[in-house]
Amino acid sequence: MGVDGGGPVDRLVVTGTPGTGKTTATDLLAEKYGLPIVHLNDLIREEGLYTDRDEERDSLVADLDAVAEHLGEWTGVVDSHLAHYLDADRVAVLRCRPDVLERRLVERGESEASARENRESEALDVILGEAVERFGEDRVYEIETTDRDPDEVATELGRVLDGDREPSAGEVDFLEYR
Repeated sequence: MGVDGGGPVDRLVVTGTPGTGKTTATDLLAEKYGLPIVHLNDLIREEGLYTDRDEERDSLVADLDAVAEHLGEWTGVVDSHLAHYLDADRVAVLRCRPDVLERRLVERGESEASARENRESEALDVILGEAVERFGEDRVYEIETTDRDPDEVATELGRVLDGDREPSAGEVDFLEYR
């Protein structure tokens, strides 16, 4: 497999602001394709692949070099808001309308401050911008998840994986929701 010619790929990272639906969609993708899925945040926590704890954000500071070394020559799908820092063939960036994203995060127990910070990050396309900067527009696929069923999102991820979807960075605009 390879990236040239738009065919299937060996390594897909699924990234996006927390709350966009990455874990749910990749779990469904794994069921459909029988692929290995790595939920990177779980791996970082379980394997101690972090350098510090950010008490203010109640989060771990990932050691991305240790993560890359631990994964080695991986294949399949990796999901996390940090996944776009890994080497991959294609990058799917899941997007969610910032007001809906903030509500989702609060409902799942995130602090108001964290939910607001993630809302603003989503409105400003932070993760999308990082992914495009690292991989170029021709390897980044933006998927809007706000009003979509997780199974639909998994289907779109499958299309990215199979090479049946055109790159689409920059199609979603949430600046008005900032």
